[in-house]
Amino acid sequence: MKTIYKLILKSYLGPMVLTFFIVMFVLMMNFLWRYIDELVGKGLSAGIIIELLGYAMTNMIPMGLPLSMLLAAIMTMGNLGENYELLAMKSAGMSLPRIIRPLIVLVGLISIGSFFIANNLVPAANKKLYSTLYDIRKQNQELEFRDGLFFNGIENMSIRVDHQDPETKLLTNVLIYDNSAASGNMRTTLADSGYIRLSDDKRYLLVTLYHGENYEQTRNNQWYNKSALRRDRFDRQELALSMSGFDMQRSDADNFSNNSTTKNIVELEHDIDSLERIAQRTTTRSYEPLLRNRIFAEDPLLLFDTVGVDRSRFREVSALDSIAPLGVRQKEQIWDKARSLSKDSRSMFNYDEQSAKEVLNQLYRSQIDWHSKWSLPVSILLFFLIGAPLGAIIRKGGLGMPIVISVIFFVIYYIITTTGQKLVKEGTWDAVYGMWLATFILTPVAAYLTYKATNDSSLLDTDWYIVKYKMFREWLDNRMKPLTERIKTKHHDRKTAQ
Repeated sequence: MKTIYKLILKSYLGPMVLTFFIVMFVLMMNFLWRYIDELVGKGLSAGIIIELLGYAMTNMIPMGLPLSMLLAAIMTMGNLGENYELLAMKSAGMSLPRIIRPLIVLVGLISIGSFFIANNLVPAANKKLYSTLYDIRKQNQELEFRDGLFFNGIENMSIRVDHQDPETKLLTNVLIYDNSAASGNMRTTLADSGYIRLSDDKRYLLVTLYHGENYEQTRNNQWYNKSALRRDRFDRQELALSMSGFDMQRSDADNFSNNSTTKNIVELEHDIDSLERIAQRTTTRSYEPLLRNRIFAEDPLLLFDTVGVDRSRFREVSALDSIAPLGVRQKEQIWDKARSLSKDSRSMFNYDEQSAKEVLNQLYRSQIDWHSKWSLPVSILLFFLIGAPLGAIIRKGGLGMPIVISVIFFVIYYIITTTGQKLVKEGTWDAVYGMWLATFILTPVAAYLTYKATNDSSLLDTDWYIVKYKMFREWLDNRMKPLTERIKTKHHDRKTAQ
């Protein structure tokens, strides 16, 4: 490998790793902001939190890689241009495509690897992520008593304390309503002080109370008119109640594989093929059976082979009087039957319509995820081909200008992609147009920037624009000067004439 290529690769690898972790950190903060309420107060161990963050970070790689490639390309080429290293390479006869050739190879390898990450690693991480979030949501909160308020975090039990010492955790004036007995007896406990905590394995509630009384209402088969109240006092009482929900139960990740984001290319292709058949069958099965079996079940002559109906054969109820006079009650029965059939038909059609919509929504989501796995490697290479020429043009390194430009391009890409996904989910566009729209728009931009950087264009040079503006003003003044002189002459002649 040439020494110059080693220099370029070394200049690129550092910013690439740095920007990737910066982008992932920002995305991780967004994830924590969304789920902070579900993580706080559950007594989760550090291992569970690190595991959850690892799954979330894996899920965010497809979003972080393109942005980091764009930012790293602008920083690398900007630093080379700012330090006149890029100018020295061009002076030695190296063109821009030749300079960035090793970077294109490196980014190409990363793009290929990103496909396998999106196709294999991300679906597996999504399964684990969804199962872990489900287990965390299912887990009850830790015991947290507030002064003067009832704690209802334990099933069939309500606990109230006047005060809890923050250091010793001693509770004063404890009131417990316990309705967990299988017989239905309710037990009320009053105590001057005590301790209530969970066991280390969170399977038992350990209760230690001092100087109190127990009240238990005993019920029998005739509890509504015959019941007994039992009362006993104690100086010290210790209980160990079996608990559930405070220890984290791990679910099988395969139970969360129904989502399209947890499937690879092969599974998505199978789902798309099945959903297309189901959608076609669901959207076409309602109309003719609805007409044949519900609306015109007793008059099949009105039906054709198609859904169309010969409206000329419809007759009003009043027209039947000429054939056989009908009474008021008979007419009312006919109207009631027709109204009932129409309501049943509408309910049946609404049910089929909702089923068809659900199938189409699943189909659109599967198509979006299928195309997103293929568009990720292309977007990584595209962002690099935008960033490298931009860095060569602006010739500014660091994190200032590159971050601004990178965010602008990424926001444009994100808005276009989100708009395309929305149109696909609504069924307005095909998935191939919605998911590749941003690529179609930004590819000419990358080609244009590469052309300008190869020819040393002053695309972002403010001095060049100032000079061009002054030249335009001078040209405009020269063109407008004869017209201005002519207007002044006419105005002077008009005043002279007056």
